[in-house]
Amino acid sequence: MGSEAEAPRRVRVAIVGSGFSGLGIAIGLKRAGIEDFVLFERASDLGGTWRDNVYPGCQCDVPSHLYSFSFHPNPNWTRTYSMQREILDYLRDCAQQADVMEHIRFSHRVTSARWDDGESIWVIDTDRGTWVADVLIAANGGLAEPAFPDIPGLDNFDGEIMHSAAWKPEIDLTGKRVAVVGTGASAIQIVPQLQPIVEKLHVFQRTPAWILPHTDRPIKERERNLYRRFPVLQKVVRRAVYMAREYLVLGMTRNRRFLRPLERLAKGHLARQVGDRELRRLLRPRFSLGCKRILLSNRFYPAVASPNCELITEAVSELRGCSIVGSAGTEREVDAVIFATGFRVIDNPTTELVMGSGGVSLANHWREGGMRAYLGTTVDGFPNLFLMTGPNTGIGHTSLVVMIEAQIRYIVDALKTMSRLDLASVEVLPSAVTAFNDELQDKMQDTVWTMGGCVSWYLDEHGRNPTLWPDFTWRFTRATRRFDPAAYRLTRRVPQKEQAVRRTEEVRNS
Repeated sequence: MGSEAEAPRRVRVAIVGSGFSGLGIAIGLKRAGIEDFVLFERASDLGGTWRDNVYPGCQCDVPSHLYSFSFHPNPNWTRTYSMQREILDYLRDCAQQADVMEHIRFSHRVTSARWDDGESIWVIDTDRGTWVADVLIAANGGLAEPAFPDIPGLDNFDGEIMHSAAWKPEIDLTGKRVAVVGTGASAIQIVPQLQPIVEKLHVFQRTPAWILPHTDRPIKERERNLYRRFPVLQKVVRRAVYMAREYLVLGMTRNRRFLRPLERLAKGHLARQVGDRELRRLLRPRFSLGCKRILLSNRFYPAVASPNCELITEAVSELRGCSIVGSAGTEREVDAVIFATGFRVIDNPTTELVMGSGGVSLANHWREGGMRAYLGTTVDGFPNLFLMTGPNTGIGHTSLVVMIEAQIRYIVDALKTMSRLDLASVEVLPSAVTAFNDELQDKMQDTVWTMGGCVSWYLDEHGRNPTLWPDFTWRFTRATRRFDPAAYRLTRRVPQKEQAVRRTEEVRNS
């Protein structure tokens, strides 16, 4: 490890992040016979969001058989919707089985990555030394940087403060007065866990969500035995789940009447679980189902309806000493505040660290032209940079792993193309980025995310949706099946003799 701090190490490919995206592309490289790569992970363990989110009740809202790699099926899932720990164990098993562990540099935080136009390399600074790479793959993910609301008194609160993505397991909340800010995907899992053990629970709801009954159940041992003996059965189940999820695209992007059966199901779920008419009114969404992420829970409504729980439909305006203050001025004394307020997706701070041609950061590039990429994977002005789960690769209906696998195939084929043609760099053409995104945003106009009557983290400050894919995922898979050189500026590698001659001429001219 000492040599890493003394002199830059060179690799063909550098990957940042060891969640599903980073491990997936690392496994994809290994499967393609590409061994010259390194994976930087800022933490001491792999797993990304499934390592960091250890809050009570943390569970995936996509069925287990689909929320896993098709090339690494797991017949041993114990639930139809997996809990955090089991997913983390699955990712560790994937890395070990594919011999990826030896490529991971743990506790290596990337502090900057800059493209060297003259050498056609990425210079990557970490807090453990500098590396250079021909290709940089950013797989740090959109759900990596917790978002805190801008609230006065946040730094001076006398009680405990936690974000759902930075849970402190050592803090015992039993018998405490606790406020939970937010009622999204994390909050509806946290609230039912806290309600039975705390003295008082205050839930601050900005916008009520559509919540469907949860169909999670244990997977019996005889089912797991069948999957182990007959792997094709698990493939059939995975395909059936995938097709059922794709059906939702019709309602989200074509005609919202296809979502009406789910709306009726959600309304009935609310009516059955919440008897109080006024509370039911406060929990009833006033926007189209799907405009925000559809949630699953059988326990959230009963928890909120419990005597020791208070639903507050105000924004938080201030933290004051040991109290939390709502926008109506009501002050409530609390011992702890839990922020289930999501992540910095559109303004991810890591984009400030990546500098392309001419030293322009990815953050500044997107400030000027909007957060966009070609096929969610490449950005003009940033040669040899590939984004995993980049702009408009998010999904509101199915497993993100489907999109990740499509990008893996595309990037691996790009690297093979570079080797075959002896290319020093590939850079997507601005015209290709513009044409792709113009067509994509045209498709976005009539979707539930823009016309559904809600304001969500999917949208930027201009009301544009730079996060979600507005179509069937099989269309994205088809579009990324092969690397398309015609959309790129291809720069061939200069032979070493010619490089030496050029450098000599440059010295003479200077």
